[in-house]
Amino acid sequence: MVEAWFAEVSPLYNSDIYEEYYRKVPELRRRKADALRFHKDRALSIGAWALWMHVKEIRGLGKDAVFNLSHSGLYVMCAYSDRPGEEVGCDLEVAGAYKDRVAQRFYCPEEYAHIIGRDQEERAEWFYRFWVLKESFLKATRRGMGLDTRSFRIDWTEEGRPFLASQPEDYLRKYTYAEYKKAGVNAAMAVCSTDEKIDEVLKEWKIKKMGWQNEAIENQVDRPGGSRTRLGRISKTYDETGQLCESERNLEICDHQRKPDSKRI
Repeated sequence: MVEAWFAEVSPLYNSDIYEEYYRKVPELRRRKADALRFHKDRALSIGAWALWMHVKEIRGLGKDAVFNLSHSGLYVMCAYSDRPGEEVGCDLEVAGAYKDRVAQRFYCPEEYAHIIGRDQEERAEWFYRFWVLKESFLKATRRGMGLDTRSFRIDWTEEGRPFLASQPEDYLRKYTYAEYKKAGVNAAMAVCSTDEKIDEVLKEWKIKKMGWQNEAIENQVDRPGGSRTRLGRISKTYDETGQLCESERNLEICDHQRKPDSKRI
């Protein structure tokens, strides 16, 4: 059976919590995160792998378990199959504005017509639904964008379920789809797998502090003259753009220029 899992990574904007999970992921994932410029992207990279580690542990999955990861905005997603030899792909995309040029370029004519046939306010929703369905198939095949997105077509049953109406000659196994929604989250999510049994209930994991001592405020002391220093490691918190929060930037101002000492006699 296939399960899909979801988590929000905003707790990883706190440097203490980020460090805890950073130390638990494999070295290869740490190097990948270190190569990213912005903290928000590093949080997504570490968060996605931390989610998989959590799922693998509680489900007792082995090293050969088939899985796939995705992330967008503040969120990460993981899908896996417990059946050897199956293919699994998942995709999560925070919804934005409708992108007509992208739809014309990457979608089949029938898919594009399906979107255009909707009311103006519904087109963005359908654009992103098609996008994650396309991406999840590409990721299941492990070809990614190396496979033409117009070499397969997605259609809908009378009950409103997506299915592959046509597919590439090299990938003729039967693929099954599932879509997911999370209350309060404006994102499209989908899973595509050769495992026909897909749990359609999205599981959620909450990232939280593991229990280290937080030394952020207690270890600050004031110096004479109004300057501030620290006695220990300081926790930092980043906002949703990955920038240091204003309150944290203020705490970063250490060693203010002191008034000159009076001349000693």
